[in-house]
Amino acid sequence: MMARATILLAALAALPAAAAGAGTVTVTARGETAPVGTAEADAADDPAIWRNPADPARSLVIGTDKKAGLYVYGLDGKVRHFEAAGRLNNVDLVDMGRGRIIVVASDRNDEARARLRLYRLDTRQGTLISLGAVDGGEGEAYGLCLWRQSREIHAFSVLKHGAVHQVRIRLNGSAAPRGEIVRTLRLASQTEGCVVDPRSAALYVGEEARGIWAFGAQAGAPASGKLVAPVDGVHLVADTEGLAIMPQGRKGGWLVASSQGDNAYALYRLPDMAPVGRFRIAAGQLGSTEETDGIALAPGSFGRAYPRGLFVAQDGDNAPAAQNFKLVSWRDILLALRRKKD
Repeated sequence: MMARATILLAALAALPAAAAGAGTVTVTARGETAPVGTAEADAADDPAIWRNPADPARSLVIGTDKKAGLYVYGLDGKVRHFEAAGRLNNVDLVDMGRGRIIVVASDRNDEARARLRLYRLDTRQGTLISLGAVDGGEGEAYGLCLWRQSREIHAFSVLKHGAVHQVRIRLNGSAAPRGEIVRTLRLASQTEGCVVDPRSAALYVGEEARGIWAFGAQAGAPASGKLVAPVDGVHLVADTEGLAIMPQGRKGGWLVASSQGDNAYALYRLPDMAPVGRFRIAAGQLGSTEETDGIALAPGSFGRAYPRGLFVAQDGDNAPAAQNFKLVSWRDILLALRRKKD
């Protein structure tokens, strides 16, 4: 199956943008999380994925309830832990080596001053251990993504009004972490989703009404960006929400964006960002997804249900229950795109 998936990736990558962007395929979820605790509200928002290399089926999904705090789920969807921390909007995690998994969430409890709240993920217990918080910039916290550089964490603190602060975070053992804003990027309107491709040090940021921008992730890179995937009402429909990357080789693979305006997900080929497919999560044994905010995507096996990667999407309409997160096999997405190509 690995060879089959590799061939499929190569075939799809060779598609011209116009042909790949015509039509939208459907897949169904293989799993879902328990609903968040805040009912009858727009509450679930953004996921992150930790893959257990020793036992992939025991991997974990972190998800925000932006009214109440942070959840840790197993792949069975059951809650392993809940951190009652109030209004945490976006979340990401980074592996610092030697079993240290650091989780960072954007804290909007004070709308005038963003904070980045740090945790260590106890992967055996599935719990979060608070490490403290650092400054995320002046304004309301919104989006967040992480990039590891050696022993440092670079967090991109995306504020609702369009500023993106690059925060260098240093962990200090048992002492509180230290954060320093080393660069500020600015977009013209409301901005949230972001992701870093560590292979190319490219930062992708979603401006909700306009599309996806690319910047250099290095602290010394120019502050000006390039609009690499505009909202066109066809491949990408406003709002542009969550962003995620599935790497393939040294520089290839995909960037996936939540095309919230038509309840779909748009795929772009890396590194040139040509549009090469779209999909929706339709109702099957589990429900469909609508109005997705955050997404996450991780390569590798996650057990029998997710043998070639895991895609997680926030579900904005999980009625009659509260919002939750849906889990989809990346292999199912690839096969659906292949059937469309054939």
